[in-house]
Amino acid sequence: MKTIFTLLFGILLATTLVAQQGGDIASSPGQNEIIRLSNQKWQWMANKNTDSLQVLFHDKSVFVHMGGSWGKQQELDVIKTGGIWYKKADIHHTVVNIIDHTAILLSNITLLAVVGGNEVTNPFAVTEVYVMEDHHWHLASLSFTKLLTPSVQNKP
Repeated sequence: MKTIFTLLFGILLATTLVAQQGGDIASSPGQNEIIRLSNQKWQWMANKNTDSLQVLFHDKSVFVHMGGSWGKQQELDVIKTGGIWYKKADIHHTVVNIIDHTAILLSNITLLAVVGGNEVTNPFAVTEVYVMEDHHWHLASLSFTKLLTPSVQNKP
């Protein structure tokens, strides 16, 4: 019994360590696709590329921020007008879980943004939920949870 417990603990520990090394670790093509899509989303947000985001965001998508929550059109408007300018997301750790036609990406980031004309940097745990429709992944939910300590130390 002790041997089985030790073996299971070792496998769990090894899996956790592999999932946290180097930031973007995935074990399947689907997980890698979600990570690439998420990284592209951050770039589109930094560039205020609302045309690409319009396609990526599901029509029923929701966005949860420190200051409130809203749907797709308001998020696109906030990005387009510069209400929030996602200048740079430094991604520290990422984990992806795929369940049927849903992908859940958890990441720890340090976000440099301009909010209401003020440049701010915050550590966040970010949850992104993607759904597969018509053979394409669409972002259904993006939620920010502010961390009290730098995100490098908090691993999903």
